[in-house]
Amino acid sequence: MESTPTPEPRRTVDVASLKALAHPLRVRILDIISQLGPQTSGTLAEILGESTGSTSYHLRQLAKHDFLREVEGRGSARERWWDRPRGSLQIVTRELADNPATSEAAQLVSREFEYRRAAALADFMDHGWLQESREWSEAATVSTTNIRLTAAQLAEVSERLEAFAMDLVNEIRNRGELAGARPVQIHLNAFPLAAGRTTGAATQPEEKP
Repeated sequence: MESTPTPEPRRTVDVASLKALAHPLRVRILDIISQLGPQTSGTLAEILGESTGSTSYHLRQLAKHDFLREVEGRGSARERWWDRPRGSLQIVTRELADNPATSEAAQLVSREFEYRRAAALADFMDHGWLQESREWSEAATVSTTNIRLTAAQLAEVSERLEAFAMDLVNEIRNRGELAGARPVQIHLNAFPLAAGRTTGAATQPEEKP
């Protein structure tokens, strides 16, 4: 008998948590850990070019609002490992974006995540097709479909595509990680992230992971 895939937990971020996340460095830390898995203040400092004191402070703030958790049984009192709880995050809702008390925070968080998504795709488009091995470049897809829809039809497409994607991702996750696995980012595009580093981590000009 086949086992039923475990449903992916889903969390909608509240006002206090959104305001706590509304710092560019915290968004970047959350995104890096989402991409690469558990990190320490030291490994993040190296990736981001920040001090360990700074990354340690922001890690604690993210953990305070349950964006991150300490990895039990790994590290020491002086070197703590942090990971994301399993599940999806709905970072910005229409209510938060329309609320004058949270609109600025919602805009900052949404803009920062969008910048990082765009940077990851741009990096793959500029380098991935030619620099990745044939195995990885042929496994990736970057596709666009144009169609005229009503708002109700668009909602149906969005809901069904997201449901299908999450069912497929959960099914694969539940099989366990295989040798040779590496970070992959899926929008409706699906492509390997730049090997050995994260995209969008460098200093940049002045939504839902």
